Amino acid sequence: MKIGDSASFEKTISEFDVYQFAGITGDFNPIHINKVEAEQSVFGERIVHGMLAGSLLSTVIGMYMPGKGTIYMEQDCKFVSPIKIGDTIKATVTCEEIINFEKRIVKLGNFVTNQDGKTVIEGYSVVKVPKGRIEKSEE
Repeated sequence: MKIGDSASFEKTISEFDVYQFAGITGDFNPIHINKVEAEQSVFGERIVHGMLAGSLLSTVIGMYMPGKGTIYMEQDCKFVSPIKIGDTIKATVTCEEIINFEKRIVKLGNFVTNQDGKTVIEGYSVVKVPKGRIEKSEE
């Protein structure tokens, strides 16, 4: 992995996903699970838990890039736009900076977009990468 490399994971978020996430986390906020109450909200309908969508960044980081054995150290997420049930979202991670080559600490840019290409989450992660997974930058 080197600066500029990226990987993505895409998923359509179903009603089942929302209920399952609520059950796992205990977040039963009506904006996510109660149609009648959610219709009274600023969004006018139910929306997906932001952290459900944000957790897809973990899928990319832990499974694709940098991949298995990567350890999260820090996560920043800015929730830019709501995600609706039925949206297909794409989580993309890009290697932005090698913070410490010897300790294998890397900063990754994080973006989640919907099926229309609209950014719904943006931020960054700082991770510790397994041995042999990063290339030193030519400076």
